Amino acid sequence: MTDLDNYKQQLREFYGSRTTYDHEKDTRHPLEAKLLIEFVGLHSGQKILDVATGTGLVAIPAAEKVGSEGYVIGIDMTPGMLHQARLKIAAAKLQNIELIEADAEYFNFSDRSFDVVFCCEAIVLFPDITTILKKWYRFLKPGGFVAFTCPPETAIMASLQQRVCARVLGVSLPHILEPLGTPEKCRKLLERAGFRDIEIKIEPSGRYHPLSDNRLSMTVININFKSNPLLSKLSPEQLNQLQVEYKAEIEKLATDRGLWIDTTKFFVRARK
Repeated sequence: MTDLDNYKQQLREFYGSRTTYDHEKDTRHPLEAKLLIEFVGLHSGQKILDVATGTGLVAIPAAEKVGSEGYVIGIDMTPGMLHQARLKIAAAKLQNIELIEADAEYFNFSDRSFDVVFCCEAIVLFPDITTILKKWYRFLKPGGFVAFTCPPETAIMASLQQRVCARVLGVSLPHILEPLGTPEKCRKLLERAGFRDIEIKIEPSGRYHPLSDNRLSMTVININFKSNPLLSKLSPEQLNQLQVEYKAEIEKLATDRGLWIDTTKFFVRARK
């Protein structure tokens, strides 16, 4: 199995195990999906693609907005999340929505098929963001929109994880949040893919996290560094050192209320 295959498998397992994704403690997933849809403004008859649709938090309200004259396709590679989405679609009695279980990196649609391509919470997970943006550009009709959310490169303890890994490995690994981690980086990647009229809205948010679990799991490490080949070379001693150093750093930052986690999001919209 290649490092990339291993990374995709980790993603499937990590998201597939989250059977209460919509209602996770301190979750902002439904709110962010709602804000992303509002940022674009949908209307009747449009055709929508929702990439990494998950439990349908964007796809289902989008299907309601585009109505019976419109159509929504949601694509995701996680069967457990798609199962949750199908239950909600059945409960809502929606007929204008189709779910596809596939890896969106390799799945193709005809050029100029969609009015909007959404990707809520997941664009940072793609191994090659420039290539996926160019693909979405092809899928869009002229004048159509791409819209996605992504965190800043400083969010969810990214710099701390990077610092600790660098100390243990002796080399700094690129973090998953880096490619789109500033408004300028978002803008440059979109322009490179051909997009124009780029708008980026910053929604600050954060929460206190209890210190009950301050370990950095190997699954999270592999996802956050996209299964970098150097990670597979970590010895048991290095893994233990990583955990010890991470715990020490976390405890330094902790307050009486717990650890402050920055969950700020960029809401990004651009036109073909």
